[in-house]
Amino acid sequence: MANITLDSSGLLSSTCVPNIFIDKYMTGANGEFVKIYLYLIRCMDQSKQTCSISELADVFEHTEKDILRALAYWEKMHLLHLEYDANREVSGISLELPHKTPSSCPPSQPKAEDEKQYTLEQMEQFQNDEGVQEILFITENYLGRTLNPTDIRTILYWYDGLHFSTDLIEYLIETCISNGHTSLRYMEKIALSWADSGISSVAEAKKDREMHHRDVYAVMKAFGISGRSLVSSELKAIQKWTGSYAFSMDLIKEACRRTIQATGKPSFEYADTILANWHKNDVHTLKDVGKLDAAHQKSRASAKSKETAHRSASQNRFNNFPQRTYNYEQLEKQLLNTTH
Repeated sequence: MANITLDSSGLLSSTCVPNIFIDKYMTGANGEFVKIYLYLIRCMDQSKQTCSISELADVFEHTEKDILRALAYWEKMHLLHLEYDANREVSGISLELPHKTPSSCPPSQPKAEDEKQYTLEQMEQFQNDEGVQEILFITENYLGRTLNPTDIRTILYWYDGLHFSTDLIEYLIETCISNGHTSLRYMEKIALSWADSGISSVAEAKKDREMHHRDVYAVMKAFGISGRSLVSSELKAIQKWTGSYAFSMDLIKEACRRTIQATGKPSFEYADTILANWHKNDVHTLKDVGKLDAAHQKSRASAKSKETAHRSASQNRFNNFPQRTYNYEQLEKQLLNTTH
């Protein structure tokens, strides 16, 4: 495959891992994906370098598909951008961090609660901003009530702390209200999840929502679930399967099918056990599932064969003694002589 040009996009020429990556992205990612991303940061000792997918695969003793899956995952997380040549092969990788790209190893990122502590003077200054005035007015109209200082601080944090545009904040509020969620606390969870995913525009938020709904609908259809919405734990399971495990929907559907076959009902816990086992065994495709099944069947057949041989040996050990022959007429005469 062709060489790939690496562009650091402002990252340091030292192996310094930004805390935002550790705090918000690393914990929820596949461990192998994390290794590859850290290695790419390490490769940024110079402003530009070249490598290839095959070289990366050799370093980690992975297949090229494994490397491409990792890169696709980080692109989905908006931590890098992939460029392609005329043959649709990866020709460039640009590493980038959302919102803030530190010029040195950054301090720990403050929590949302800390960043929302605006003074009254700051709040007054913000409210003189036409964009802020507009979004506060829109929020009050959606909620049908006057915003209190805590509400205003929360919205100001989305605008100032998360760097959301007024359009994105309006879309956030509109989407939550339309789904029956009027709590600003709930809206903030969505806002933080968007920030974690690097979403900074309405178009990106809509795309993320469409992908989420598509994945959820596909799993519900595979399980035969209708007439109800999924609960939080079920939605988190789907997020883990598509995010941390980076499984294709074909693999997830197969796990759902096997769950129904084994239990007779939809069970996210059972499906999660199947998918966790596939993840542990480095399964990436349905073909890999077939290979794992074949190995499992071979192992079971071998164990059954050993068990049969052991049982047979146990049954035959009583027949291994030398067999004696008796002259019953002689024994009878001896017995008669003895009694007389």
